[in-house]
Amino acid sequence: MDAKQVAVLGGGSFGTAIANILAVNGHQTTLWLRNRERADEINTEHRNSAYLPDIGLSPNLLAETDLASAVAACTVVFVAVPSASCREVARTLKGALPADALVVSTTKGIDPDGFKLMSEVLTEELPQAKVAVLSGPNLAKEIAAGHMTGTVIASPDPMVQETVQELLKSASFRVYSNPDIYGVELAGALKNIYAIIAGLAAAMDLGLNTIGMLLTRSLAEMSRFAVRLGANPMTFLGLSGVGDLIVTCMSPLSRNYQLGWQLGQGKKLQDVLDDMGQVAEGLNTLKLVKQEADRRSVYMPLVSGLYAILVEDADLHEVVSGLMEGEQNSDVEFLT
Repeated sequence: MDAKQVAVLGGGSFGTAIANILAVNGHQTTLWLRNRERADEINTEHRNSAYLPDIGLSPNLLAETDLASAVAACTVVFVAVPSASCREVARTLKGALPADALVVSTTKGIDPDGFKLMSEVLTEELPQAKVAVLSGPNLAKEIAAGHMTGTVIASPDPMVQETVQELLKSASFRVYSNPDIYGVELAGALKNIYAIIAGLAAAMDLGLNTIGMLLTRSLAEMSRFAVRLGANPMTFLGLSGVGDLIVTCMSPLSRNYQLGWQLGQGKKLQDVLDDMGQVAEGLNTLKLVKQEADRRSVYMPLVSGLYAILVEDADLHEVVSGLMEGEQNSDVEFLT
């Protein structure tokens, strides 16, 4: 593939890791972030000490704090900002992008305005752009360190799939395709809820049998909810579904897992959030999914239990006992 002019919006760990892959692959890559001091550090010292302190970045990677300058003449833009900022950033992009630009969302969250995924927000704000989703079991620190990683580019357009595959493929980063953009994106958002639960379970030392049950019931619950919203249940058997669920629910590198772990150690929720200093998308997603599941009458006992603990201040051990005494369900959701 010929070198392309690409921008990555969001200077956190994942945005920086993706931007570095693009720069190493020879593409003219600009990383947009709001912090001038951090941008200067990336440009002069080739590192992002706030998010990837042990990783050297490509000297070809340019950091920029002016959004219009960052995306000027770019044919592909990756959006890696927190979900709460996605709509604001998308609105700022209006008029700054070529009409047929490809915009790839990597944000795993949900907009509270009508329960919209980030691809839907981008499509609303940038109706002329081609929108795709990148999601999978992708811990940013491992990607940046060159660990072998697989991800999924979701788009119904084969040309979009191929473009992103060619941009990002490397000896350590493999990109698979899936046309189910809604399922891939919803899986990436939902698994953050269950990572909090997994962290709680680990902190309580509940054992591997419990973890195995939690992971499989989480997958059943995710897919049950997603199918009600129009996703393909088979998507949840791929990297963006079970793959991402396993990684996020088993890794101390996951912010959502860390949130659950510290809560399981007896810390107060607000104290944990203050100490983390980063967004744990699972908490916001939990509240939105609980509301939507209730509205659609979708049975989600794990979501309901975690909501009771974090929002309604229910006793942790009573909730766990209640889950074990709940109604018996079939093991596999979609057998015919």
